[in-house]
Amino acid sequence: MIYDASLDELLQAVWDGRRIDAAGARRLYGLPLEELGALADRRRQLAKAKAYGGRGNEIVTFNVDRNVNYTNVCNVYCKFCAFYRVEKDSDAYVISLAEMDQKIAETLALGGTQILMQGGHHPKLTKQWYLDLLSHIKQKWPQVNIHGFSPSEFVHFREVFHEPLEQIIGDFKAAGLGSIPGGGGEILVDRVRQRVSPLKAMSSDWLEVMDVAHRLGLYSSATMMFGHVETVEDRIEHLERLRAQQEKSLRRKAENGNSAMGNFTAFIGWTFQAEHTKLKAPTVGAHEYLRTQALSRIYLDNFENVQSSWVTQGPQIGQVALKFGANDLGSIMIEENVVSQAGTTFKLTVEDMHRLIKELGYEPHQRDNWYRLVN
Repeated sequence: MIYDASLDELLQAVWDGRRIDAAGARRLYGLPLEELGALADRRRQLAKAKAYGGRGNEIVTFNVDRNVNYTNVCNVYCKFCAFYRVEKDSDAYVISLAEMDQKIAETLALGGTQILMQGGHHPKLTKQWYLDLLSHIKQKWPQVNIHGFSPSEFVHFREVFHEPLEQIIGDFKAAGLGSIPGGGGEILVDRVRQRVSPLKAMSSDWLEVMDVAHRLGLYSSATMMFGHVETVEDRIEHLERLRAQQEKSLRRKAENGNSAMGNFTAFIGWTFQAEHTKLKAPTVGAHEYLRTQALSRIYLDNFENVQSSWVTQGPQIGQVALKFGANDLGSIMIEENVVSQAGTTFKLTVEDMHRLIKELGYEPHQRDNWYRLVN
């Protein structure tokens, strides 16, 4: 066996918490899975060392929220999506205020603190319809955070409303929007996006929405859907763009004397679910999922939180992912419609979350969107 001093130096850099570049990330990707997982767990420990009064390495968090899809009508026809409908379909819908109230009431009864509100790119809903919906929720349910509208939706709004992003996002925030989910990230490489969702926002559009939202004081999550037509290099480029955007938000905060976390609160990666979709691509399994999540934790050195994706991987792999860089088990997902339409359906309760976390020796704690402990 030939001794490789440069690999030892790379591994030591990861262990010490130093930043790696794309070439280093590509080398790490080829490590044995258990070795890469150990390095990711080390980076989790470094990232969470000061959280929760210095007890961040003992605590694993989860959220209780509901995924409310306000409409399934969409005109971008993504090849990886089994959820969208066109207006003439018999099962096309737009949510009513009464239906929204019922969903929120049920969420609160289960201890929830948030709704994750996303929908299709409906070609006919007006800006006032969205503002009325936000205002209604905020006035009737002020204790609920509205985590709503992915960047691709805001790009759609810009085209339909003929207004700049600053105006739209600012008006939505004033009406009650509390934070923005990172949906629609897919892979932030335009060559890939042109293949899987050619009518959807491109990489620069997605990042522009996040930058505007961050400048306006909103926090967001960041995501990656992988395991379809992209390469490992594409995944790393995606991570590089997220890290660079987080760096911008951190610099902005530092200039204003604020040392809090960056405006990306967390990273969530999940694998492409193929059933009932039009995208002809092979799917990847748990091994590839864990390897990519581990690399993401190492590369995203300015992200404090990484979520495990039990929704696509199932509870057992979701639990294992807590040893591959994740410090959060995501949400119990009181309602989930998009992934389930693609043939993957898993369910968890708060009790399940507690059990999965305790079995690994951690303390389970419910948290809010900003990773503050609820209890």
